[in-house]
Amino acid sequence: MSRCCAAVCVFSALIHAAGLTPLDPPEACLGVGCSRKYRAAAETHEYDFKTWMSQHRKRYDGIAEYRHRLQIFTQNQRRIRLHNAGDHTFKMGLSPFTDLTFGEFKKSYLLREPQNCSATAGNHLVGSGPYPDSVDWRKRGNYVTPVKNQGNCGSCWTFSTTGCLESATAITRGKLLLLSEQQLIDCAQAFNNHGCDGGLPSQAFEYIRYNTGIMTEEDYPYKGVYDEKAMVDAVARLNPVSLGFEVTSDFMHYKEGVYTSSVCKNTTETVNHAVLAVGYGVEEEGGTPYWIVKNSWGPTWGMDGYFLIERGRNMCGLAACCSYPLV
Repeated sequence: MSRCCAAVCVFSALIHAAGLTPLDPPEACLGVGCSRKYRAAAETHEYDFKTWMSQHRKRYDGIAEYRHRLQIFTQNQRRIRLHNAGDHTFKMGLSPFTDLTFGEFKKSYLLREPQNCSATAGNHLVGSGPYPDSVDWRKRGNYVTPVKNQGNCGSCWTFSTTGCLESATAITRGKLLLLSEQQLIDCAQAFNNHGCDGGLPSQAFEYIRYNTGIMTEEDYPYKGVYDEKAMVDAVARLNPVSLGFEVTSDFMHYKEGVYTSSVCKNTTETVNHAVLAVGYGVEEEGGTPYWIVKNSWGPTWGMDGYFLIERGRNMCGLAACCSYPLV
């Protein structure tokens, strides 16, 4: 075996230790021993890929597209295994998006342009407390609708809006209704929303508030929340709260645990996704405080469509872009 091939195979062994195996053998390593290992690794990756395709009902147009998606899948699978081998507060896993690059994912599932939340002033009146150590509106009664799926459209802001309003209405009026995201996509453009290209729940609440014939100002006044203590107060006393934050590439692979990031920003200018905080709590091991959040990427992503994100540090700007209606 050549010195070059031996070096590559040693490197390959280190990669295998973390469960990270390249899809194709490098040109420098064509010996029988090395190529056999790489072929076995490639077969394993392809088996995983086909299993994943069956689970998520994926189909591709032609062998070239299939090989391209297999390569992206393998790269993402490597990243997931490397992350899970480290010391992190959350786990990654295969998701419906594992065959996409982050650029493709952003284009299809996040807001097309980052939304600036700073234009709407917060006016939430904080109660006197004390507050429970944990809150989960899913366990308090029939107050949260099932996880929905926004599909290939940057309309997360509409799902955050309807989810918040659905819960607020159920809490105050005792009836859980499924509200229309499509109406917001079609009709709320005058309030600086852009359908599948993005928008904000706070601006959608303004549309609902002023749109004659659907919601009146008296029925649905808007309140903004702009710090996490006020968010705790709102979720504990009133109802789930809509929030926006910045999604970075590791979040698309989230599986479980308390999500934290040193990459995302905590400002109002970089928000690219909107979701619904339905509760909060504290980890039994480690004591990390977190939010319980409902997403709009279907129930096969994350924790049955939900995720946990660290509370108390304005993680990824979540406290800078929160809102809810009073019903």
